[in-house]
Amino acid sequence: MTLDPGSAAIIQLAWARRLGLDDDAFGDALASGERIVRADESARSVEFVRLFGSSALVGPQAVIDAAADIPDEEMAHHVTLLKLTRERGGHGLGAAALFFADDLPLQQPSKELTVSHGNPEAIELEGRCPPDDVNEVGLSDLENRYTIVHEIDGRRVPLACGAYGEWEGLLGNMGVLVDPEWRRQGLGGLAGSIAAHEALAAGLTLQWRADVSNTGCLALARKLGLSAGGIQTSVHLR
Repeated sequence: MTLDPGSAAIIQLAWARRLGLDDDAFGDALASGERIVRADESARSVEFVRLFGSSALVGPQAVIDAAADIPDEEMAHHVTLLKLTRERGGHGLGAAALFFADDLPLQQPSKELTVSHGNPEAIELEGRCPPDDVNEVGLSDLENRYTIVHEIDGRRVPLACGAYGEWEGLLGNMGVLVDPEWRRQGLGGLAGSIAAHEALAAGLTLQWRADVSNTGCLALARKLGLSAGGIQTSVHLR
């Protein structure tokens, strides 16, 4: 689906505030064709973000200086940031594709579902999933959770959870987690659709972040109907 131009401006505003930039930073950068930079000597990470043709780099001044002649296409690769921060112990985080939507088609389940808004079910679901999946989705940081539960042998078992957290009061940052034994049955799409429409009803624009190597997460974002709009590349500093 195509984003409304006003929604793109909202996304850029949210990211500008997230990165400690002026509200109009991304719009001004698009007009000038120059990368936005913000030096922060106390930063515990380096962030490179590209949105709708504009880019920003936040981190220590030495890293900003070293990156001055490196094109955005190369900066978007995690290995580039690792090289630039090697002397500062740069590690982890990686590169995430950014997807967005301001409207989505509603997915209707083929049968009646029970959805829980409680935390215990989401926590139990995390215990059923691989740690890498749990860490990438980060349900603990997404305060609005919608867990699909199923009655099995007299007890309610969580199968999938769609969730979102508010970014700057503007974006609904989404995540979906599915029990490995119940994957490939459409539950991830249903859980994601539920969370997405709750976020839209709250007046938020949708955001989905997926590691560029996570083909399943990338495919789910596209299946839900979100559109690619940028990339975020990050490293932790020592």
